[in-house]
Amino acid sequence: EVQLVESGGDSVQAGGSLRLSCAASGLTASIKGIAWFRQAPGSEREGVAGLSFGGNYAYYADSVKGRFIVSRDNAKNTVYLQMNSLEPEDTGMYYCAARVAHLQYGRGWLSGRNYNYWGQGTQVTVSS
Repeated sequence: EVQLVESGGDSVQAGGSLRLSCAASGLTASIKGIAWFRQAPGSEREGVAGLSFGGNYAYYADSVKGRFIVSRDNAKNTVYLQMNSLEPEDTGMYYCAARVAHLQYGRGWLSGRNYNYWGQGTQVTVSS
């Protein structure tokens, strides 16, 4: 089992920045990758950034490319999502999720069906 806990959500003005954290515990050695997803009320869940644990490769949704950066602190078993130039469209509940299977680099990294463990989410609200 892997447990994930997100933190760092807040309310900010458009153009601002936030850094979300995803702390992993339990069988962390089984994790092959972690991704961030978000869901706004009335909208489908969207994958925004994925990170592999072998090689630290990252994959981003087009909507956040150039604004968001996903990174990892191995010593703390924590994955971060640095969000810059935030827009009202970035508002939503942000979740991190972990997968235990290897996946070829690509869009599959942002598909929720490929992830086994999920956190409880942290709310991000961006006002104009």
